[in-house]
Amino acid sequence: MPELSLISAFLVGLLGGGHCVGMCGGIVSAVTLALPGRRPRVGQLLAYNGGRISSYVLAGVVAGVVGASGFFLNHVLPVEKLLYALASLMLVVLGLYLAGLWQGVLLLERMGGALWKHIQPFSRNFLPLKSAPQAYLLGMVMGWLPCGLVYSVLVAALATGDPLQGGLLMLAFGLGTLPTLMTMGLAAVRLKAFLQLLWVRRASGLLVLGFGLFGLTRLF
Repeated sequence: MPELSLISAFLVGLLGGGHCVGMCGGIVSAVTLALPGRRPRVGQLLAYNGGRISSYVLAGVVAGVVGASGFFLNHVLPVEKLLYALASLMLVVLGLYLAGLWQGVLLLERMGGALWKHIQPFSRNFLPLKSAPQAYLLGMVMGWLPCGLVYSVLVAALATGDPLQGGLLMLAFGLGTLPTLMTMGLAAVRLKAFLQLLWVRRASGLLVLGFGLFGLTRLF
């Protein structure tokens, strides 16, 4: 059910808001803060997030293409079932992380650090920010920042075996991150505090974990 996957991806982005603030909060603050006496640069913030989500979608499309090529081996190995099982397991791992029960998903971020050190220098070309197009391009670069949540949803995009579905899955995830990153400042601090309440973390984590377990049951 693609709808279930899209809902899961959106919830991962939404409920992982506290993690997003920690990873991207300083960058977003730099994008939105205006000179003294001026309003926050909302246009630059929108452009930055648009660029960030564009990178997510691009990565999802590529993952879908890779998954589709793997499906050609179905006559040798049950590739489709294996990828679906892996995606469901990643939802379980994410659920445990969001619930504050296990930090294993952070291992993925360390693995992505090797790639990030080659991409990160490009961000300097767009600083200091002076326009929305610059903010968009900076967002596209920062969209590749090592993030366990992003990598986990990418596994699900890979499992779709479809470029369109893979892109839509990452789009849903990116849209889920918007409420937190679009309300940086006092509102974001309050939102982060709410998302980090134990009962909220437990409930949201168990919900995502439930999606993963449901996916695993469909394999039998």
